[in-house]
Amino acid sequence: MSLLVVGLSHRSAPVSVLERAALGADAQIKLVQDTVAAEPATEAAVLATCNRIELYADVDKFHAGVAELSTLLAQHSGVGLDELTPYLYVHYEDRAVHHLFSVACGLDSMVVGEGQILGQIKDSLAKAQELHSAGRLMNDLFQQGLRVGKRAHSETGIDRAGQSLVTFGLEQLAAGGDVQSWAKGKKALVIGAGSMSSLAAATLARAGVTEIVVANRTPDRAERLAQILNEGDDTHVTARAVPMDSVPGELTRADIAVSCTGATGLVLTAEVIAAAIEGRTGEPVAEIDTDLPATPKPLPATSLGTDENCPLDLTAAQSGFSVMGEAAVAGMAAAELEQHAAWVDNGTVDIREAGRRTAETPEAAVEAEAELIGALARAAARVGRIPERRRPEPVAGFVRPAPALFLLDLAMPRDIDAAVHRLAGVRLVDIESLAEASADAPMAADVDQVRRIVSDEVAAFGAAQRAAHITPTVVALRTMAADVVAGEIARLDGRLPDLDERQRGEIRQAVHRVVDKLLHAPTVRVKQLAAEPGGAGYADALRTLFDLDPETVAAVSRAVDSTDKKDRPA
Repeated sequence: MSLLVVGLSHRSAPVSVLERAALGADAQIKLVQDTVAAEPATEAAVLATCNRIELYADVDKFHAGVAELSTLLAQHSGVGLDELTPYLYVHYEDRAVHHLFSVACGLDSMVVGEGQILGQIKDSLAKAQELHSAGRLMNDLFQQGLRVGKRAHSETGIDRAGQSLVTFGLEQLAAGGDVQSWAKGKKALVIGAGSMSSLAAATLARAGVTEIVVANRTPDRAERLAQILNEGDDTHVTARAVPMDSVPGELTRADIAVSCTGATGLVLTAEVIAAAIEGRTGEPVAEIDTDLPATPKPLPATSLGTDENCPLDLTAAQSGFSVMGEAAVAGMAAAELEQHAAWVDNGTVDIREAGRRTAETPEAAVEAEAELIGALARAAARVGRIPERRRPEPVAGFVRPAPALFLLDLAMPRDIDAAVHRLAGVRLVDIESLAEASADAPMAADVDQVRRIVSDEVAAFGAAQRAAHITPTVVALRTMAADVVAGEIARLDGRLPDLDERQRGEIRQAVHRVVDKLLHAPTVRVKQLAAEPGGAGYADALRTLFDLDPETVAAVSRAVDSTDKKDRPA
């Protein structure tokens, strides 16, 4: 096994890079096809979600494989290799297995413990099977990954550590409040009819929204989703489908809009959202420049001296601190420092005279500096304390009106213009803001148990793969032994033609038993040894010791692969 994965995710790359590197359905297909066509790779699969892009391959050379897979990812994502490389991670062999199993259990998700990734892994395998790029390794890996993920969710409380990205996004829209209380009675617009959009629609229906409008570029899929929502037994929602060109008008009626499409460009621009808000409120939408700080509070009054006499340039002072504090005098020249100290003590110092003293010879400058520092010390002694640094005053937050429209963007690349964040009366939650919010999400104690499950399953998978690697050699050895027995029996028939059929049968059974007993212990033991780490060399040893034909071993491998494919689920 030479499993290699090269990828990037929300853990390794900023959302802006993930957004640019996102792969559409056609690009994913082409990436898989080009990977298996490349020299180092024989199998390949792509796992692409809203917050990760990973390319898995069975390669015969590590360094060549890393270079090839990285180059292909860059080519198909449209992000230059030099720019993409710092954000890529590489896992090989057991570490690659460990990574996929962790992903399947939700340990590597933006929201720890979410189970939606299992469906995405299943889709990834199905796509690779359809493209005939999944051989024994990819099938075994992804199918085992699905089993490990299901085991983690059934045997532990990992579900308590997090929820789906949809639920987490709705919680952020509700500002941490109860989603059902927040959603009850609202009207929702869902743009897209894929798995994520369908999950969002179902979640909103269960949360208590009264109406869900589904818009999709393929009308049939929108109609199907609306029908499923209307027929749901556990909800009381009215659902209907509309064409995509009806979205601007529907936005003026909706309280919540969720968008998750495969579009490469923006689905909702800031202008469309602003027009929808204006249509709802009848007033133009104000825009808040979130890049500018809020107006600082005025500097606190001082008990000594007056601002007019202070030698400090107050316009350059750090806001929130007293002009008498140490932060205010940081970086001052020595002459200005003495002037400030005297001002604190209500004294007077001619800063021009101090400047003349410091402008003479270097020796005089050093002496003047010492005098000025001494003057500051004397001033501080007269005040009775060192000027105290005050705590910063709290910065005033932006005053936003209550949201008239809640937007959840789960697409990668984004469906909704990020400029919408600046519109008053709108609350937008997108992948970037979800990543920031999830960084502080608590992890359940069950995560440790899931990690132990993953470690155990990785060890078992590696042992099974190593054992499977030697199986064709063992089969070839037994085939050779059977051929030798058949040849000797044929020769015996020629030498002893008078033997009856019963006697011949006894001889054949006796010879076969001898061969089986001789081969049983070595072949069982060699499978056990091969399953251990570093056991790959035992297959080579068997081939060398028994002079097995490499083509015979390869033919057995091809036969086993063919049998596996027949047994695989469609």
